[in-house]
Formats: sequence, structure tokens, C-alpha cells
Amino acid sequence: MAESDWDTVTVLRKKGPTAAQAKSKQAITTAQRRGEEVQTSKKWAAGQNKQHLVTKNTAKLDRETEELHHDRVPLEVGKVIQQGRQEKGLTQKDLATKINEKPQVIADYECGRAIPNNQVMGKIERAIGLKLRGKDIGQPLEPKTKKK
Repeated sequence: MAESDWDTVTVLRKKGPTAAQAKSKQAITTAQRRGEEVQTSKKWAAGQNKQHLVTKNTAKLDRETEELHHDRVPLEVGKVIQQGRQEKGLTQKDLATKINEKPQVIADYECGRAIPNNQVMGKIERAIGLKLRGKDIGQPLEPKTKKK
């Protein structure tokens, strides 16, 4: 052990700066002082969420005054459904079971919250026997005769 020379140091390689250190303002100014070549480039939309960029078209849509929304079932139709159901002595749940729909669907139609669906409207019309579509809403539904 006495033969070891503790004063001599051999450096195999020197670690360069990490990526974060190389990008720091201090590292850039140090490199510029030494006369080293420093290359900087601005990345477009770096660090932004590109899904939510505001474009000209989006701003144009925001300025649009017309409200775009789905049409709902008129309250008049809801009242007709409710009266027809009560005349037959059915609850919302009974009517829903009869037409193979959820009770919430019937509640939505009666309150005017539902988006009209012709298939569901047809089922309700046949179940309560009243017209819900067209100009004579609330009139009795005429049974269709089958042609031979």
C-alpha cells in the first residue's frame, strides 16, 4: 500500500452538461463568452395544447348570434302524452314497459326535455291511441287497415 501514489489523478472522461443544464440561460451565456457556437431555434406552439388552439373560424363561430341547439318535444305533445296515459290508467313506468322503453324516456317526453325520435313517438301513439305528430296533435289515432 505504501507504493500507491495518491497525488496523481487520472481523469478518463469529463461529463458534459445535462440537457437541462445545457438549455439554461447561464449555460448559454457561458458558452457565448467562450466563443463556442450556440444554436437557438424557436419551436412553433411548443408546450401548448394544440387541441384547444383558437383559430379564426372558432372566433367567427363565437361571434355568431344564432344559437345552435337540438329541437325538443313541444310541451303540448308532453301534455297530450300525459293526458292519454292517465285516461288509460297507466303510470309512466307502465307505459314505458308497454313500449319497451325506460321510464325516464316517458318522463323526458312529458316534460319536453327529450329530443323527438319518430320511432319512440310512434310507439307512444299506438300505446295511448292519440296522435302526437302532424297538425292534428291530440286527435284519436285511426287504425290503419291492411291492404291485400
